[in-house]
Amino acid sequence: MPHLVRHRLFFGNISDAAEVLQKGSSEITHVLSLLSSASISFFSDWKAEISIPTKEIRKVFFGDSDGLLTRKALSPEKLLYSLEHAGPELKLVRMAVPLRDTEDADLLDYLEVCLDFIHENREKGSVLVHCFAGVSRSAAVITAYLMRTEQRSLEDALESLRESCEFICPNDGFLEQLKMFENMGFKVDTTNPIYKRFRLKILGQFYKQGEKIDSFVFGADPGLPLESSIPDGEVSEAVQPTKAFRCRKCRRIIALEENVINHEPGEGETCFNWHKRKSSHTYDRSDETECSSIFVEPLKWMTTVEEGALEGKLSCIHCEARLGYFNWSGIQCSCGSWITPAFQIHKSKVDISTV
Repeated sequence: MPHLVRHRLFFGNISDAAEVLQKGSSEITHVLSLLSSASISFFSDWKAEISIPTKEIRKVFFGDSDGLLTRKALSPEKLLYSLEHAGPELKLVRMAVPLRDTEDADLLDYLEVCLDFIHENREKGSVLVHCFAGVSRSAAVITAYLMRTEQRSLEDALESLRESCEFICPNDGFLEQLKMFENMGFKVDTTNPIYKRFRLKILGQFYKQGEKIDSFVFGADPGLPLESSIPDGEVSEAVQPTKAFRCRKCRRIIALEENVINHEPGEGETCFNWHKRKSSHTYDRSDETECSSIFVEPLKWMTTVEEGALEGKLSCIHCEARLGYFNWSGIQCSCGSWITPAFQIHKSKVDISTV
C-alpha cells in the first residue's frame, strides 16, 4: 500500500503504482513514475501479466520551449518527461521521468518539473510518487518537495519523511544534489555558481565515459552581439553592468563574470570532484595568494575544445593570442586547487571592464 506523506501526497514503489494503474484508485488521480525508462512497457517487462492502457498526451525533451530549463541536455534528443492518460478508462494522469538510481545520475535537471507536477496536481487531486523500490529516487523528489513547500533543511525534510516511511534512503549522489538544492534557495538556478560547478562535473563524467561533447551544450560566446528579445516600442529595464574579461591584445570579450566557475583556494577535489589527481604540491593557507587564473565554463568560441582533444591551448578566436589552457583531466590552480575538468584563462592575458 502507498504511504500517505501529506494531504493528497502518497509515496510508494512499483508494486503500489502497478496496482493503482491497473485497478484505479478512489483517492489517487495522478502518478509520478521515476524509473530508468519512461515507457509504460517497463511495468510489463517487470511482470509479464501486467497490462496498463495508456494514451499519450505529450513528450517533452530538454531544450523544448516548455522544458523549463535554459540549457540543452548533453544529448539533444534526451527526454525530460512524458505525460499520458493511463489506467481504467484512462482516468489517471501519469508523468514518467527517466531517472536512474545511481550516484552519478542527474537529479537536479529533472527536479523542477517533478515538483511542479506534484504541486499543481495536489490542488485538484492526489499524487502518488513512486520509483522501483520506493527507497531512493521517489524519496529524493518528495524530500525536495518538503524542503521547498515547508522551508525545511535537507536533514529536517528527510527526518519528516521517515516518519511516514522509515526505510527511505536516497543514494549519496542524490543527497549531494539535494544539499545543492537547499543552498540555491530550494530551486534549481542554472545561473548559480553551485549549479555551474555541478554542470561542469557532469560534462567531465561524460568525457571520461568516452562521450562526444558537442558545442551546443557550451555556454554562449559572450563576444557576439545578443539578439534583442524586446518588442518594438517597449522600453527595457536598466541592465545591470557586469564584469567582462577581454583579450588584452584585441579587446574582444572572451568571458563574462557569469561564465566564471569559482573555487575555494586549496580546496581542490571537494569543489570539482571528478576523479582524484595526485600532486606533490602541499598547499599552506598561510601562503594564500590571489589566483593567477580564472576558470570558466566551456564556451562556444573554444574551437580546440570542440575538436575533441583531451587538452590544449585556448586562443582568442579573433586575434589568436594565447589565453590559457584546457584539460579534461584537470589543471592545478596557483592556489593549490585541482580544477577538473579545467578551462583556464590566465589573468595576465586579459583586461577587466564592465559591460
